[in-house]
Amino acid sequence: MKIDVALNPAEIARLHRRDLSRTTCVVFDILRATSSMITALAHHARRIHPVCTIEEARQLRVEMPHALLGGERHGELIHGFDVGNSPFEYRDMAGQTIITTTTNGTVALRACENAASVLVGALLNLSALAEEIRWHEPEELLLVCAGTFEEFALEDAYAAGLLIEALPHHALSDSAHAALAITKLFPTALAALREARNGKTLAANGRGKEVDWCAQVSQFNVVGIMEQSVIRPIKD
Repeated sequence: MKIDVALNPAEIARLHRRDLSRTTCVVFDILRATSSMITALAHHARRIHPVCTIEEARQLRVEMPHALLGGERHGELIHGFDVGNSPFEYRDMAGQTIITTTTNGTVALRACENAASVLVGALLNLSALAEEIRWHEPEELLLVCAGTFEEFALEDAYAAGLLIEALPHHALSDSAHAALAITKLFPTALAALREARNGKTLAANGRGKEVDWCAQVSQFNVVGIMEQSVIRPIKD
């Protein structure tokens, strides 16, 4: 298995020019989009529709009036939306359909839609992710780090490295080696997330408990897969 990592949004913006037909992509936006999605799926959300813009989200809501609107811009609840981007808002989601748009996470997911398979990654479901990947053993694995605005995000690279560490691998790209090296810098996931710029910002804004939640490793045995722009849990 060849493992590569897209470490920043500039690389994600170029994915549409890349042949992903034999590639499984795993998208990480640890603080907080993909962590919130995994929390929702673990609490029995029915499906999640990730979209890139606020306008797309509102238009889709017209077509699905019973769906919840969720997401953020600059980390804050979007005016008129039902929920923001805190994982704590996604723990009462049984049977719900969610339409979500975030600054980076949903853009990263949609950038991968031409891949052979697209999985939603978080620390929260790391063991389940590793098991799913080992089971299918794709020829190529691309770990996509959503980042923050246009910049690299430490927590996403840390999660990518932790997943690499859990997988048998034969060929790592330079960026995969870099993610693996980042993982080894921190004794725990919580230490990494608290050191990350996003973790510090959330803590400064009174959201430190959200950081703690997102730092839980392998808390949930659920994997989300995106097919035709809709995320659903993979059934056992």
